[in-house]
Amino acid sequence: MENKDELQELSLDDILTEFHDEPGEGSETVELGEELTHLLEDLPSVESLQAVAEQVAQEAEEAEKALEARIAAGLENAASAEETQRLETLEQLHPELMKGNVAPVDPDAETRQLPVSEATDQISESAEPRKPAEQNNDSFDVDFIPPPPIPFAPRSRLRELKKQLVAGPEKRYYELSEVGVGRLQIAILLSVLITLGSAALAVLFALDLVPESRLKAVIFGQVLGMLLSALLGSHQMTDSFHDLAKGRFTIDAMVAITFLVCCADAVFCFMELRVPCCAAFSLEMTMALWSRCQRRNTEMGQMDTMRKATRLNSLVEVEDYYEEKPGLLKGEGQVEDFMNNYQAPSGPQRVQSVYCALSLLLCIAIAVFAGVMHGAGMALQVLSTGLMVAVPASFFVTLSRPAAILERRLHMVGTVLCGWQGVKGLCGKVVFPLQDEDLFPRGAVKLNGVKFYGDRDTEDTIAYSAALMAAAGGTLAPVFEQLRVSRNCPQYTAENVQGYANGGIGGEIKGESVLLGTLNFLKDMGVEIPEGTMVTQAVYAALDGQLCAVYAITYSRMRSAAAGLVSLCASRKVTPVMVGGDFMLTESFLQNKFRARTRRVVFPTREIRRELQQVQIEEGSVALALTTRDELVSAAYAVSGARALRTACRLGVAIHMIGGIMGMLILLALSYLGSTELLTPVHVLLYQLVWMIPGLLVTEWTRTV
Repeated sequence: MENKDELQELSLDDILTEFHDEPGEGSETVELGEELTHLLEDLPSVESLQAVAEQVAQEAEEAEKALEARIAAGLENAASAEETQRLETLEQLHPELMKGNVAPVDPDAETRQLPVSEATDQISESAEPRKPAEQNNDSFDVDFIPPPPIPFAPRSRLRELKKQLVAGPEKRYYELSEVGVGRLQIAILLSVLITLGSAALAVLFALDLVPESRLKAVIFGQVLGMLLSALLGSHQMTDSFHDLAKGRFTIDAMVAITFLVCCADAVFCFMELRVPCCAAFSLEMTMALWSRCQRRNTEMGQMDTMRKATRLNSLVEVEDYYEEKPGLLKGEGQVEDFMNNYQAPSGPQRVQSVYCALSLLLCIAIAVFAGVMHGAGMALQVLSTGLMVAVPASFFVTLSRPAAILERRLHMVGTVLCGWQGVKGLCGKVVFPLQDEDLFPRGAVKLNGVKFYGDRDTEDTIAYSAALMAAAGGTLAPVFEQLRVSRNCPQYTAENVQGYANGGIGGEIKGESVLLGTLNFLKDMGVEIPEGTMVTQAVYAALDGQLCAVYAITYSRMRSAAAGLVSLCASRKVTPVMVGGDFMLTESFLQNKFRARTRRVVFPTREIRRELQQVQIEEGSVALALTTRDELVSAAYAVSGARALRTACRLGVAIHMIGGIMGMLILLALSYLGSTELLTPVHVLLYQLVWMIPGLLVTEWTRTV
């Protein structure tokens, strides 16, 4: 403030006196003094300038706030007339301040002009945000600030996935691990020994090698073996009774009822000195224990696959994907897609339960018929025998063994099926889209070298090739882009890009036609190829019909991709469709590279491929399978495995139902005739073993995946 007061006390006379002290400056000083006088009179005071500056800054701030409010509300129209008029009014009232034309007067009086310069700077800064509005009053494209994109946080997603996996699959895995399968394996081994011992006694009795004095001992040994087998499978029979209490009849309930009937029949065996068919029951209990062990191993394997996942991809069916056929697309999977469905009863399992319930009723009816005609002893004998022949021993593993075999295959590739609904969804006529990355993942395609022809500039040749390849897409696009960047070549944009069925693409760049493709493609397009230019895996480039470069490409054969493609091509009712943009991946190339029958692989036009790539998965679609890897074999094995599992289960149930029905018909005939000569322990055991041969062979179906 003291400096300001001193500046205000300076007068024009003092300034003129100061100029008069210098010699030779009289007349010029007078003229300069007059000019300074007029300038000082026109110059506004510092206080007025500061007030105006504050007013302008306040109005500018209000205008900016109004504009920001409009932008936040989503208005992308032009500035309102009120705000524009306010800005124009400010310019009309204070043109000097808005333009910053106030200049210092006295070079020695720097402090005098300091407030003016500060005010001018403030006015200029407040006026700068309005310059874009002055230049373009029609829109706010320049001033509009788009909202920031939602950040992708893979770590947070992985953390959320791990929480779900720990709460579901990992928890269940450790629960099953605590129970383990060691006891079941020991029980199976002991049951096998008991079965062999009972079978040996039955064979000795059939060969008349057992004296009559030892007949009761043989009967006691058979009954004891049956009791020991029932003791080993007590947990299974107890669970079956719990299922019966809940209204679910299973095949395990059938073996529990068989045990009770055999115990009742054992009383008549001691009275009639008749050897019971305990060896067949022990065989059934052994198979029932084996089935329980397989189901537990299958569940543990599935939980182990899920708990080790770092990402989950799903296979979802999309209706009317290609040629009115549904397609299997990859999406983002959820843990609940598997946990909510993997224990749901399957169709063959329900058929099996219904058959067991009906066969129980039929056996009871046949036993009643035999009892009416030949007495209660024969009724119990027919009932106990009928229950064992109606359900062949291998019927217990006809569903569990194919699932266990398939699970071991799927576990190696990180795949699980989402219950029986996933198995059903993956069957039928479907289209499987094949991306370039499925066959040749990142790093499998490499550039071996480049050979140039003609007098065209190498940089333009590489830049044109990279631009056309980028427009086409595929696994070759990043390879050519990396080459362009390494050579520091310019970047262009291709126009009128067109794909050809014989392995090539074409387009226009800066008015010149560019062709990229195989050797046969360029020959078909009329491009002259010099003699000796024969590279099997190479991209040929031609500019304006002249060969300019040959890019040697190496496609590394991945075992996972080869196994997946072979599995898809071997699956009936599955149509692999190429939807990638790599023109090098032709039918002959894939056949030679992967040794697969690619006759069923469809190669649609480039326009159809673009349409197929734009197909999206509808929200709420049901996941059929989950994969923890991005390999082709993971998804391919899910499709082929589901088909093999469904076939094995259906065929196995049908074979065992035929065997059971034939056994009950034979039993009905014997009951009518009153003949019990064929109802011996050896004959019943042989009948079980005969039907085990096709039953176990069918369960091997899933090994072919």
